Amino acid sequence: MQVDPRGPRFGASVTTVVLVAVLVTGSWALLAAQAVVFAIATFLGLRYAPYGLVFKVLIRPRLAPPRELEDAAAPRFAQGVGLVFALVGTAGYATGITWLGIGATALALAAAFLNAAFGFCLGCEMYLLIRRITAKDRTEKDSPEGKVPA
Repeated sequence: MQVDPRGPRFGASVTTVVLVAVLVTGSWALLAAQAVVFAIATFLGLRYAPYGLVFKVLIRPRLAPPRELEDAAAPRFAQGVGLVFALVGTAGYATGITWLGIGATALALAAAFLNAAFGFCLGCEMYLLIRRITAKDRTEKDSPEGKVPA
Protein backbone atom coordinates (compact mmCIF):
# COMPACT_ATOMS: atom_id res chain seq x y z
CA MET A 1 0.00 0.00 0.00
CA GLN A 2 1.21 3.49 -0.84
CA VAL A 3 0.52 6.54 1.36
CA ASP A 4 0.79 10.29 1.03
CA PRO A 5 3.88 11.07 3.18
CA ARG A 6 2.16 14.18 4.51
CA GLY A 7 -0.38 11.96 6.30
CA PRO A 8 2.06 10.33 8.74
CA ARG A 9 3.68 13.71 9.27
CA PHE A 10 0.29 15.19 10.17
CA GLY A 11 -0.27 12.25 12.53
CA ALA A 12 3.12 12.91 14.12
CA SER A 13 2.07 16.53 14.69
CA VAL A 14 -1.10 15.49 16.49
CA THR A 15 0.84 12.86 18.42
CA THR A 16 3.35 15.53 19.49
CA VAL A 17 0.55 17.64 20.96
CA VAL A 18 -0.96 14.63 22.74
CA LEU A 19 2.38 13.55 24.21
CA VAL A 20 3.16 17.07 25.43
CA ALA A 21 -0.25 17.05 27.14
CA VAL A 22 0.62 13.70 28.75
CA LEU A 23 3.90 15.07 30.10
CA VAL A 24 2.17 18.19 31.44
CA THR A 25 -0.72 16.34 33.08
CA GLY A 26 0.84 12.94 33.86
CA SER A 27 -2.36 11.35 32.53
CA TRP A 28 -1.93 7.64 31.99
CA ALA A 29 -5.44 7.54 30.44
CA LEU A 30 -4.46 10.03 27.74
CA LEU A 31 -1.31 8.04 27.02
CA ALA A 32 -3.39 4.85 26.89
CA ALA A 33 -5.67 6.55 24.34
CA GLN A 34 -2.59 7.40 22.26
CA ALA A 35 -1.51 3.76 22.56
CA VAL A 36 -4.87 2.74 21.07
CA VAL A 37 -4.24 5.11 18.15
CA PHE A 38 -0.82 3.52 17.62
CA ALA A 39 -2.32 0.01 17.91
CA ILE A 40 -4.97 0.69 15.27
CA ALA A 41 -2.34 1.94 12.82
CA THR A 42 -0.01 -0.95 13.63
CA PHE A 43 -2.45 -3.84 13.50
CA LEU A 44 -5.15 -2.61 11.09
CA GLY A 45 -2.98 -0.40 8.89
CA LEU A 46 -2.52 3.30 8.28
CA ARG A 47 -5.74 3.42 6.27
CA TYR A 48 -7.68 2.97 9.55
CA ALA A 49 -5.47 5.12 11.78
CA PRO A 50 -7.59 7.83 13.43
CA TYR A 51 -5.19 10.68 12.64
CA GLY A 52 -4.81 9.37 9.11
CA LEU A 53 -8.58 9.43 8.65
CA VAL A 54 -8.69 13.05 9.84
CA PHE A 55 -5.92 13.89 7.35
CA LYS A 56 -7.70 12.06 4.53
CA VAL A 57 -11.09 13.70 5.13
CA LEU A 58 -10.21 17.21 6.31
CA ILE A 59 -6.67 18.07 5.20
CA ARG A 60 -5.71 16.22 2.01
CA PRO A 61 -8.66 17.51 -0.09
CA ARG A 62 -7.33 21.04 0.49
CA LEU A 63 -3.78 20.20 -0.66
CA ALA A 64 -2.24 19.67 -4.05
CA PRO A 65 -1.62 16.03 -4.92
CA PRO A 66 1.57 14.65 -3.39
CA ARG A 67 4.66 14.64 -5.60
CA GLU A 68 5.19 11.00 -4.74
CA LEU A 69 3.75 8.30 -2.53
CA GLU A 70 5.69 6.10 -0.13
CA ASP A 71 5.33 2.51 0.95
CA ALA A 72 3.23 2.21 4.11
CA ALA A 73 5.41 -0.50 5.68
CA ALA A 74 7.97 1.83 7.30
CA PRO A 75 5.43 4.27 8.83
CA ARG A 76 3.36 1.31 10.03
CA PHE A 77 6.44 -0.13 11.73
CA ALA A 78 7.08 3.30 13.28
CA GLN A 79 3.56 3.23 14.72
CA GLY A 80 4.43 -0.12 16.31
CA VAL A 81 7.52 1.39 17.91
CA GLY A 82 5.36 4.24 19.21
CA LEU A 83 2.92 1.67 20.57
CA VAL A 84 5.67 -0.02 22.59
CA PHE A 85 6.78 3.27 24.14
CA ALA A 86 3.18 4.31 24.84
CA LEU A 87 2.43 0.98 26.54
CA VAL A 88 5.58 1.19 28.67
CA GLY A 89 4.75 4.80 29.57
CA THR A 90 1.16 3.93 30.40
CA ALA A 91 2.31 1.10 32.65
CA GLY A 92 4.77 3.42 34.37
CA TYR A 93 2.20 6.13 35.08
CA ALA A 94 -0.54 3.65 36.04
CA THR A 95 1.65 1.77 38.52
CA GLY A 96 3.20 4.83 40.12
CA ILE A 97 6.59 4.40 38.47
CA THR A 98 6.38 7.97 37.25
CA TRP A 99 9.97 8.18 36.01
CA LEU A 100 9.22 5.29 33.62
CA GLY A 101 6.08 7.00 32.35
CA ILE A 102 7.90 10.27 31.83
CA GLY A 103 10.92 8.63 30.18
CA ALA A 104 8.94 6.50 27.74
CA THR A 105 6.63 9.39 26.88
CA ALA A 106 9.57 11.76 26.38
CA LEU A 107 11.28 9.32 24.01
CA ALA A 108 8.08 8.87 22.00
CA LEU A 109 7.65 12.65 21.97
CA ALA A 110 11.17 13.16 20.64
CA ALA A 111 10.51 10.75 17.76
CA ALA A 112 7.11 12.28 16.96
CA PHE A 113 8.55 15.79 17.05
CA LEU A 114 11.39 14.86 14.68
CA ASN A 115 8.83 13.64 12.16
CA ALA A 116 6.41 16.53 12.66
CA ALA A 117 8.99 19.32 12.54
CA PHE A 118 11.64 17.96 10.18
CA GLY A 119 10.04 15.06 8.30
CA PHE A 120 12.56 12.65 9.85
CA CYS A 121 10.79 9.44 10.83
CA LEU A 122 13.01 7.66 13.34
CA GLY A 123 10.88 4.49 13.33
CA CYS A 124 10.96 4.44 9.53
CA GLU A 125 14.74 4.65 9.57
CA MET A 126 14.84 1.77 12.07
CA TYR A 127 12.63 -0.25 9.74
CA LEU A 128 14.91 0.39 6.77
CA LEU A 129 18.02 -0.47 8.78
CA ILE A 130 16.47 -3.74 9.96
CA ARG A 131 15.48 -4.58 6.38
CA ARG A 132 19.03 -3.93 5.14
CA ILE A 133 20.56 -6.06 7.88
CA THR A 134 18.17 -8.97 7.39
CA ALA A 135 18.54 -8.80 3.59
CA LYS A 136 22.32 -8.88 3.97
CA ASP A 137 22.07 -11.88 6.32
CA ARG A 138 19.85 -13.73 3.84
CA THR A 139 22.25 -12.97 0.99
CA GLU A 140 25.25 -14.22 2.97
CA LYS A 141 23.45 -17.43 3.94
CA ASP A 142 22.42 -18.08 0.35
CA SER A 143 25.85 -17.38 -1.13
CA PRO A 144 28.24 -20.29 -1.80
CA GLU A 145 30.76 -18.79 0.63
CA GLY A 146 28.17 -18.78 3.43
CA LYS A 147 27.34 -22.47 3.11
CA VAL A 148 29.12 -25.04 5.19
CA PRO A 149 30.18 -28.17 3.29
CA ALA A 150 28.44 -31.35 4.39
